[in-house]
Amino acid sequence: MTSVLVTGASRGIGRAIAVELADRGHRVVATARRPEALADLPVDQRLALDVTDQAGVDAAVRAAGEIDVLVSNAGATVRAPLESVPLAAVEELFRLNTFGALRVVQGLLPAMRQRGSGRLVFVSSIQGRMVLPIIAPYGASKWALEAIAEGLALEAGHFGVKVSIVQPGAVATDGAAEAQSFFADDDPYLPLYRQLGALRGEAVTPEEVAAVVADTVEHPEPPLRVPAGAPAERALKARKEAPDSVPYLPVELEW
Repeated sequence: MTSVLVTGASRGIGRAIAVELADRGHRVVATARRPEALADLPVDQRLALDVTDQAGVDAAVRAAGEIDVLVSNAGATVRAPLESVPLAAVEELFRLNTFGALRVVQGLLPAMRQRGSGRLVFVSSIQGRMVLPIIAPYGASKWALEAIAEGLALEAGHFGVKVSIVQPGAVATDGAAEAQSFFADDDPYLPLYRQLGALRGEAVTPEEVAAVVADTVEHPEPPLRVPAGAPAERALKARKEAPDSVPYLPVELEW
């Protein structure tokens, strides 16, 4: 039985991942800022964990015991044009999506390295390989996350630690609806904001993403990057085939 710690497990993708892994017989340690939100999850442990707080991460790592797999899922997004997005909001995204992920890795990786085995699975996004307007601050945090993950694969692979990056496209959760938005009433970028649905493309369910994550956890030799679902596969393939000489967009925009 594999012991898996999941961050951001209180709702959405993280909750679905915790349930899927528990259903497959793994020992799941579900974590969230508010552990009471985890009460109904069928998992082995429920722990408070704010990935932006070093003392909280240290306490959760101690309480979790030996962990074979980290599923780094905690994250957030914003909606705003780069011209006017508050830098404090961008800094918060990086604290959570990028530095928070690395903070938890630094808590768990030493024991994995010493044992000579372990897995780090990062829930990223197709926006870790491409950029969408109005969500670019989120994409930037995911590009940085993927650089960290790839660096970990190069550094820790020698010690038997496998690293994978799961890349969903749009996911049918309430995360996008609850995202902070920063627009003036007469904002010139509102036409882009209104086209986000078309830009993000077809949505998959959190359960579909969770199944991909669980398959990656159980794969004997998981790939570094794993698109989560057919829409993500299509989007990433189109991005790869597009020329780098011009910015890429999945659909033509209207102003």
